[in-house]
Amino acid sequence: MSSIVSASLPRRAVLAGLSSLGALALAGCATTASPPPVVPAGPVRHAVPPDVLAMYAARPEEDYPVPAADIAMIDPLYWRQEIDNPTGQAAGSVVVDTTSFFLYWTMPNGRAMHYGVGLGRAGFEWSGEGHIAYKRKWPVWTPPREMVDRQPELEIYRNGQPPGLLNALGARALYIHQGNRDTLYRVHGTMDVATIGKAVSSGCVRLLFQDVMDLYERVPSGSPILVI
Repeated sequence: MSSIVSASLPRRAVLAGLSSLGALALAGCATTASPPPVVPAGPVRHAVPPDVLAMYAARPEEDYPVPAADIAMIDPLYWRQEIDNPTGQAAGSVVVDTTSFFLYWTMPNGRAMHYGVGLGRAGFEWSGEGHIAYKRKWPVWTPPREMVDRQPELEIYRNGQPPGLLNALGARALYIHQGNRDTLYRVHGTMDVATIGKAVSSGCVRLLFQDVMDLYERVPSGSPILVI
């Protein structure tokens, strides 16, 4: 089985923790003045260059018009960009690094397209080698029977959730097989920017709509995929 030395992959940036609320006042040392109120920190917003804004702009020409992604909410590490190939895999491969929340599409001349992703919660992850058996635009999502049994609210989708912005697979889906077996795991789209760079979904690899649409155009059916 192919492998990648994790040290060769870019590491996920470590976010600074919240600061302490302050030391408790010693008995008998409190002043008569009230301490200033503690104001919760708001979400960090990053300055976004015009070329990045353009990559994540609205796509009104789609069957279901796609709004612009609020890319300022995402760490710049996860913005789409072309980089030197860090995976060790040959051109024409999809590589998902689950430790760093990155997906790579490897290209000729030692280059790769790099995307930020959201990944499955603990207990739902999938890893290994497979291939992209086929791909779909605006797919129907049919949850596995076991998922419906575990989450009765999904009963209405037992025979499929219609395509659209709120569909679980989003604007595009790439279907992962091993040999002739469907793994039931997908590379797919999401509009939820807060999930990129996090472990939140039920096992699948999710990219922002604009990123999964870009990936869809690059990856031919039959391409190998390695999830580590």
